[in-house]
Amino acid sequence: MNFEKLEKSIGYEFKNKELLKKALTHTSYAYENRLDSNEKLEFLGDSILEFLSSKYIYNNYKNLKEGEMTKVRAEVVCEDSLYKVAKAHNFSDFILVGRSEKFSNGNFKPAILADSIEATIAAIYFDGGLAEAEKFIVTNLKDAIESSTKHVGMKDFKTVLQEKLQEKGEVTIKYTVIKESGPDHDKVFTVKVEENGKELATGEGKTKKHAEMDAAKNALENM
Repeated sequence: MNFEKLEKSIGYEFKNKELLKKALTHTSYAYENRLDSNEKLEFLGDSILEFLSSKYIYNNYKNLKEGEMTKVRAEVVCEDSLYKVAKAHNFSDFILVGRSEKFSNGNFKPAILADSIEATIAAIYFDGGLAEAEKFIVTNLKDAIESSTKHVGMKDFKTVLQEKLQEKGEVTIKYTVIKESGPDHDKVFTVKVEENGKELATGEGKTKKHAEMDAAKNALENM
């Protein structure tokens, strides 16, 4: 497989192309072809990502307290965030998956795509050093970090809604998924939020959590 298009997209050209290939080799493909998978690279990449994202947050957001920095990092160094990075660079076109995974669109699965980003970070580190790995991480996550720092310390919409509704006494708040649309690798969830069985609002999101947050936000706006 020619990785030139991917290298151009991520802004790093590998001296050792086999390292990139390994980073994109899922266990299902490795098993079928008796190769090493990307699991060990993913293990290391996870640590490199946590360290370098922590360093970036520490150096660029002096006003954040330790707990707030931890929250920002947790929000950015997660499957959903890394999945977006993989989608932006079309990693699904390059990931090597086995027959069973290919049949179930495994190369589009968020977990597999997110893992491949961590493995690629480790591959860049081995091929070009820590500075190149840092450049990749900062380039791809600085906007998400900036966005996260803007609402860190603020209560989330679900908590605010709960506190508002409980001002008048104990209430039962329930979130229910009422619709799922789109293919497995790109689902949109619709959730309704109810107070004591009465519908307050609905919301949408790429994950159930995001849909619940959107429903709570809409309920607050309706109040």
